[in-house]
Amino acid sequence: MSAERRRILVTNDDGIYSEGIKLLAEALAEVGEVVVVAPDREQSATSHSLTLHRPLRIRQLDENQWVVDGTPTDCVNLGVLHLFKDRPPDLVASGINFGSNLGDDVTYSGTVSATFEASLLGIPSIAFSQQVGEHFSFAPGARFARRMVAELFGTELPPDLLLNVNFPAGEPRGVAFSKLGRRIYQQSIVEKLDPRGRKYYWIAGTPEFKEEEGTDFAAIDRGQISITPLHLDLTDYRGLETFGPLEGRLRRITGPAEPMAAAEPAPAGGGAPAGGGAAAGAGRSPGGGEG
Repeated sequence: MSAERRRILVTNDDGIYSEGIKLLAEALAEVGEVVVVAPDREQSATSHSLTLHRPLRIRQLDENQWVVDGTPTDCVNLGVLHLFKDRPPDLVASGINFGSNLGDDVTYSGTVSATFEASLLGIPSIAFSQQVGEHFSFAPGARFARRMVAELFGTELPPDLLLNVNFPAGEPRGVAFSKLGRRIYQQSIVEKLDPRGRKYYWIAGTPEFKEEEGTDFAAIDRGQISITPLHLDLTDYRGLETFGPLEGRLRRITGPAEPMAAAEPAPAGGGAPAGGGAAAGAGRSPGGGEG
């Protein structure tokens, strides 16, 4: 199949009317058949959540655009397993997100989680996010996304392809493949009162970045486009080795239970009342108090 005919499902977590998804869809339409399935409102920080406790509704806006009252993960599921089940997309592209998704942010991000879901469904996927700064624009990122996808379509894409791409706020100065950095939030809970005197809360926090060479933070700080390959296997393989002694101790405590000791027979003349075992309430006076 030629690159021009490959199907690309575009979604995001900022909602169907965001500028980022509009420019991404327009750019990718030059290299494939674009179908947009996106949330009807902002779904930032919804992570990999799936709507299971209420029905979902889909509304078609035009020939190749659908809106869903759910999360980015819902959108990918509905697109792949329902709307395009007869011909699933060849690629899922999520974004372009308003704000970067660097380091530990990927665990919260609805943008990145849409690509997690695509990967679980066996579809190559890319998440695109834009750092926000003075006079920033989605346009350079959209142009790069088009060229990047065209390049990828020139090869056979592995089904587990999962890339997290972040664009700097200014004109990009090169590309760097990088590992996830650490963004540490100094979390705080803000307590306030509503007009009826009831308490409510905001989860707030100030991010701090751990300076480390080779990370996505370092690449963005240099004005580069950061590309981080991700995977969904969360196994700590080092732990399989280092936790060996603990495994042995846990095996010992999961052996067969020791048999309980048999009850000693009652002394002669002081046995239980006629009729067998100890009477209910033994040791109490007829009135129920202690004897």
